[in-house]
This record gives sequence, C-alpha cells and structure tokens, in this order.
Amino acid sequence: MLRNKIIESYFVANEGLRGLQGNFEEAVTAMTNCYEEGGKLLICGNGGSSADADHIVGELMKGFESDRPLPEETINSFTRIMGERGTDIGKKLHRALPAISLSSHTALVTSISNDIGYEYVYAQQVIGYGRKGDILLALSTSGNSPNILNACVAARATGLKTIAITGQSGGKIRDYCDIPLNIPETQTAIIQERTIQLYHLLCRALELHFFCGNRD
Repeated sequence: MLRNKIIESYFVANEGLRGLQGNFEEAVTAMTNCYEEGGKLLICGNGGSSADADHIVGELMKGFESDRPLPEETINSFTRIMGERGTDIGKKLHRALPAISLSSHTALVTSISNDIGYEYVYAQQVIGYGRKGDILLALSTSGNSPNILNACVAARATGLKTIAITGQSGGKIRDYCDIPLNIPETQTAIIQERTIQLYHLLCRALELHFFCGNRD
C-alpha cells in the first residue's frame, strides 16, 4: 500500500528515528482501528505542544493533503433540505476524523485550573470526553509534565489507549502509555521539530487509509 511505502520511506530517510518505526506503525494501526469503530482522538500538550495539539486537529478534521468529499448520499440530503444552495454546502464540506485539542477551550481550561488545579486540566477532560476505545495522544518533550501524566493515568483508568510522543527518556509518562514514541533527542527544539514530522506522517497515513482507498 502507498501508506506503508510512505512510512517506510520516511524512516529510511531519517535513520536516527529508525528505532521508532515499529511503535509508529502500531500507533497508526491503533488510530485506524479507533476511527473504524467510531472513536475519537483526544490530544494534550503544554506550550509548543499545545500548539501542536491544535495543529493535529486541523489536519484531521478537514482535508490535509487529499480531497475528502462527503458521500453522495450525504450531499443529496443537503440538496433535499435547501435545494441548489444545499448542494453547494455539501460539496464544500469535507469528511473528518474526529479530534479534540484539550487546551483549546479557554473557559473550561481556566475553570478546571482555578477550581481543581492545573495539574488536572487534561485528566478532567479525559473523564468528560473520553469513552472506551478512544485514544489519548499525549505530547510532552520531557515526558514529565504533571498534567500530561495525570491525563495518561485517567485515560488508562477509563479504557482509553494512550500514545505518547516525548523526548529520549520518555520521562514518567512512559510507564503510563500504551505506545511510546520516544524521539532519541534531548534538546527541546529538536524534539519539537521531530514531533511535527511524526504527526504529519501519522495524519498522512490516516488520510490515505480512510480517504484514498489504500492506493498502491
């Protein structure tokens, strides 16, 4: 499949990350299964990793590199509701892979921080949004952020699978995630740069699977 070729090509070109390929492919499979079963992705991070969480949502919730037209029967439903204008709306919209950035709701984040504590800001949302079969994608360059760690614990307690992208050591989070992607770097900026590459590759792989017919 084209998806597999793209993944293989990336890790061949980035030999220093070759050790992550097995876990990366496991992460792609886990997310594929999650979406096929009607699940969703919850994403959390602090600082630059928070921006990455928003970025990932932007790639999954609309077209990334490929067209994602709505099914014809869905467009026909728009037409029945609003005629030609409905058809135009239906043809503009994209199929999506459900994803939520847990740092993007300012009122909720600040209320949890104020009333419970910032270290629980993501764990509380995992409790609220998460359902068994969903996936938590945890982003932490150190792997030691208390609020990310607590989110991973909450995910495990409520039946979510956790994928963590961290730096070389994996930090404390490595003991509470199902699929660790520990980038073999210690400098924050380099970890962040590699993180972007990995989640773009992840989004590309998912898009190919769901919207491009697993082309060879």
